[in-house]
Amino acid sequence: MTPKPRFPLDHAPDIDVRPAAGRFEDFATVVGPARPGARGCWCMAYRDSRVAPDERPDYMRAECATEPGPGVLVYVDDIVAGWCSVAPRASYRRLLGSRTIPILDDRDAWVAVCFVVRSGYRGHGLMHHLLAGAVEQARSHGAEVVEGYPVETGGDRVDVISGYVGTVELFEKAGFERVAPTSGRSGGQPRWVMRKPLTP
Repeated sequence: MTPKPRFPLDHAPDIDVRPAAGRFEDFATVVGPARPGARGCWCMAYRDSRVAPDERPDYMRAECATEPGPGVLVYVDDIVAGWCSVAPRASYRRLLGSRTIPILDDRDAWVAVCFVVRSGYRGHGLMHHLLAGAVEQARSHGAEVVEGYPVETGGDRVDVISGYVGTVELFEKAGFERVAPTSGRSGGQPRWVMRKPLTP
């Protein structure tokens, strides 16, 4: 049996972030269900949860086939290891009608809403690379501002499921600032609107 890929500990690996456009198979490796035939989110919860589970892979295949694509992927020694969904807010149906996450103004915000790091690669700071890559993806497509809605951990560890939105600490280290509380929660912890302006 082929061993699962893991973060290398015997050397300093090459780590880079690439747009998901044109890379559906790599996206599917990270986000798709591990068990054949199983239903998964396919990162559709914020985009449009009305899409039937069986139709979600094709929906995201189409998203990956067009610019700017639905997000970014992080690679470790050229092996895909993680994913961040980052796109204009208008592409996330759930955010446009959210009762828990406020829309602060009419600026053309791009939003980083979801992070996934593969088992075997967690605990090595790849979410920091993903968020930095998400900001650059937004910047390269003319975004005025990038937002996220991470969880406030209070310094405690957060479980993988609850932490898919990222943490306040992660966003602060990337130069984001808290701009508004939300009434949303993840894992029982409060979430914040955090912003990083890219233009004056």
